[in-house]
Amino acid sequence: MDAIVKTDFSFPGQQGKYTGKVRDVYDIDGKYLVMVVSDRISAFDVVLPKGIPFKGQVLNRIAAKFLDATADILPNWKVAVPDPMVTVGLKCEPFKVEMVIRGYLSGHAWREYKAGKRMICGVPMPDGMVENQKFPEPIITPTTKAAEGHDEDISKEEIIAQGIVSREDYEQLEAYTRAIFQRGTEIAAKMGLILVDTKYEFGKRDGKIILMDEIHTPDSSRYFYADGYAERLAAGEHQKQLSKEFVREWLMANGFQGQEGQQVPEMTPEVVAGITDRYIELYENITGEKFERVDYSPEAIEAHVRACLAQL
Repeated sequence: MDAIVKTDFSFPGQQGKYTGKVRDVYDIDGKYLVMVVSDRISAFDVVLPKGIPFKGQVLNRIAAKFLDATADILPNWKVAVPDPMVTVGLKCEPFKVEMVIRGYLSGHAWREYKAGKRMICGVPMPDGMVENQKFPEPIITPTTKAAEGHDEDISKEEIIAQGIVSREDYEQLEAYTRAIFQRGTEIAAKMGLILVDTKYEFGKRDGKIILMDEIHTPDSSRYFYADGYAERLAAGEHQKQLSKEFVREWLMANGFQGQEGQQVPEMTPEVVAGITDRYIELYENITGEKFERVDYSPEAIEAHVRACLAQL
């Protein structure tokens, strides 16, 4: 299978196209978005030179499943999934913050903690914690949504004081974030997993708050295997993760962290196939479903999307 790393469709009513690191988003009549989750893969803010077959399908199908599983909590943008790589959804006015929620002291929060900080995004972190320990209660650590460059940590009070989000809307976003995270945590537990941390994006349409984008995928979330978690924590060992961390680890082991002058290591067919296998393993562990490898092509994707748009 060839990975699909670039799309250049022309759909009826198309008003524009946005190309992100891994997704191509087409604006249809200013009302709908066609989001193609490509097989591009990024790490350390760099899009790697080779695509990963089936990766787009994996991420899109996981996101669709979790959007459906949380639709009773709040409305979301998803209208249809006409193709395994594509979600067609409502165009919303996005809030300029990402709602990051953390159940455990990992990743960025741990790096801040290890550096001696006991406050992140205006939220206190208890003394005496160790890496990957569970917080007494999940904490929300929002970031700005940067048009370019890195997102930046920001506190609730700064968001409200700067007028980025009104207090009323922000407190509703917090309530939704906690509720969706709780649902994701319960679903993960049934799969023998721990949902460690994740991020959500919200927008507004017709005055209503809408959940947007992907949720609970291994690219937007960190999962641990529950089996052996307590033993590894007590021994000070790394947790067994279910996320794309393995890609970063492979790059670092080969001398690449996205810094100037560094070269991406050669992505041989064996390396690419191995990453595909890991993404399919992620899918099967998170959803509990067997992943069917179905051949796909740009022509088939375009036909599926056109048929869907004709029904809207």
